[in-house]
Amino acid sequence: MGLFSFTQEIAVDLGTANTIISTDGKIVVDEPSVVALDGITGKMIAVGEKAKMMYEKSNASIKTIRPLKDGVIADFNACEQMIRGLIKMCPRKRRWFSPSLRMVIGVPSGSTEVELRAVRDSAEHAGGRDVYLVFEPMAAAIGIGIDVTQPEGNMVVDIGGGTTEIAVISLGGIVSNNSIKMAGDDLTTDIQEYMSRQHNVKVSERMAERIKINVGAALTELGEDAPDDYVVHGPNRITALPMEVPVCYQEVAHCLDKTVTKIETAILSALENTPPELYADIVHNGIYLAGGGALLRGLDKRLTDKINIPFHIAEDPLHCVAKGTAIALKNVDRYHFLMR
Repeated sequence: MGLFSFTQEIAVDLGTANTIISTDGKIVVDEPSVVALDGITGKMIAVGEKAKMMYEKSNASIKTIRPLKDGVIADFNACEQMIRGLIKMCPRKRRWFSPSLRMVIGVPSGSTEVELRAVRDSAEHAGGRDVYLVFEPMAAAIGIGIDVTQPEGNMVVDIGGGTTEIAVISLGGIVSNNSIKMAGDDLTTDIQEYMSRQHNVKVSERMAERIKINVGAALTELGEDAPDDYVVHGPNRITALPMEVPVCYQEVAHCLDKTVTKIETAILSALENTPPELYADIVHNGIYLAGGGALLRGLDKRLTDKINIPFHIAEDPLHCVAKGTAIALKNVDRYHFLMR
């Protein structure tokens, strides 16, 4: 059968930090959104994890690029090459020729027409023949297991690498939404600036990411869930001598407070614009947290205490959008909210 199958179906969560690809309902590629290009020819050298290993470590002959910034394409050529390289990682049935690709891609709900066109063009240049787009909070809701076609209000907060997507969903559409360019990358930048200002130590973007993963928190009191201090190694900002600095979760929580407060404000803004009947449903059902930012320690408790509505972390927050795009791909005829 594989010999005469002309179309390969691919669902893509094209994220600022990570790109996840599903085929046949299974996640087959989960790689960092990084591509390494030859500095002279512009040809791709590596993509995904291999390219990330080179990030902030390359010489002048190799350019390592994160093609997406704040959820949108910042480097069209690099993005096209990255998508093409990641698609090649997908397992394929044996064929005499390359199949045409039917793709569903998750995009930020605050995307402009120009930004949507850039994603569609990148996908088509990478081999997509039949390309659909779905807004990320809608895909996240589907991936969580919510029946988005029902006349019931559900709210999803998807905190990714470049954007935080907040949406109230009912009857297969987004009723109220707020998309802000404030998310995981901003938390990483906050940590870099804090380490420089408070401890006088230079840390790379990757080191700041490791600090966030090991001791990142939204609350200064975590009780039994408190992580051990994380030891950071780096050069002194002034003398360039090596430093060893232990970092605790309380100080990281203080340095992330400003960004987390902006996310809280955005959620409240979306709730303000929610019709009363749907608001009542949300209070009853709670609000779902998805994306890598949902894993920030204590975030669900902080938001619950602030907004007085229960916040639930999705079962697999990192892959909610990817799972949702995969389900949407199988239901293209049923889901009328998909964009072509």
